[in-house]
Amino acid sequence: MKHAVQADQRPASEDEVRTLIALIDELIAVVSEENAELARGLPASRSKQLDDKNRLAGLFEQRVAECARRTASLDVRDRVLREQLMEHIFNLRGAMDENLVRLRAAIEASNRRIEAVMQAIREQIANASPYGAGGRRTARATSCGTNVRA
Repeated sequence: MKHAVQADQRPASEDEVRTLIALIDELIAVVSEENAELARGLPASRSKQLDDKNRLAGLFEQRVAECARRTASLDVRDRVLREQLMEHIFNLRGAMDENLVRLRAAIEASNRRIEAVMQAIREQIANASPYGAGGRRTARATSCGTNVRA
């Protein structure tokens, strides 16, 4: 049994579907470029694709929201076009899944770098201090004066 299109819902035109496919392709390209940079070890925060990815994801989210509000339906009559759309959505999902894994790895790597720097700072401070962990002096105090007469 086929679902009836509600009175306030219209099927998406072929042009709208092709526009959505082009948007998906553009989003896949940006995400794939970011994935390649993340694979080379660049930190997630330095991704130059972030603005483009956010812009395209916003447009995609807006299109999906339109469908959810039932102002348009992705019930595409052309079987070939419908299969293309589904293939592109599947490819987008794969690229986004990879992106999520790579972003998590980049964040973990950044956290490890930060922890290593903090540990080095703590060790340097501990080595320079005349006091031990218990608050007692461990080294003789030294004094350096600036009142030197020639």
